[in-house]
Amino acid sequence: MYRERPAGVAGATVWTSTAPDRPAPTRVLPDGCLDLLWSSRAGLLVAGPDRTAFLSTSAPGERWVGLRLPPGVGPAVLGVPAVELRDQRVPLGALWGDRAVAALADRAGSDAEAVLVEVVAGRLRDAGGPDPLGARVAAALAAGATVGATAAEVGLDPRALLRRSRHLFGYGPKTLARILRLRRALALARSGVPLAEVAARTGYADQAHLTRDTRALTGLPPTPLLPPPSPP
Repeated sequence: MYRERPAGVAGATVWTSTAPDRPAPTRVLPDGCLDLLWSSRAGLLVAGPDRTAFLSTSAPGERWVGLRLPPGVGPAVLGVPAVELRDQRVPLGALWGDRAVAALADRAGSDAEAVLVEVVAGRLRDAGGPDPLGARVAAALAAGATVGATAAEVGLDPRALLRRSRHLFGYGPKTLARILRLRRALALARSGVPLAEVAARTGYADQAHLTRDTRALTGLPPTPLLPPPSPP
């Protein structure tokens, strides 16, 4: 019951989900993103950037619509540093005021996706767009660049990069690099690449290193995070 597609604004992804009659907790893996959410039960929320997997629970039949903002975009939309939202799920009213959010929540009940896209587009327009540093840093780290090389590429010393990264992503560049490397590794593994080869291609010392880092960030080793093998 989960679907996602490009949102058409700021490189964001819109996703929808409806919980079954007997929902089980969903393991949400860290990805460096912030999400603007609407829940049929809880209203408008913000999901901050996670350092480890978050176990999300839903009520039976609860409907969700989310707009996942790429790394570094969230602060321009929400008006607060990402580090203030790290590892948290916060009502949007706590950031913008309950009165301002109440009208949005009423409209979201009939078309949450359109409301979220409209809000994000308007907030980014008012802010002059996201900080371009976020996209540059995230792209370099996602491509496997070291933190030192990334700092040099964007013209910052390591302390300045750490400070700006905490504002944009919610954590420092080393943590973001680990999270983005894990996502590259899982994408390869889900495409059928053996784990030993995945480790070698994504910069881990060996498969054991990949397993340790996956467990540290998600609570599980790699194999349970992969789709089951196809029947013969």
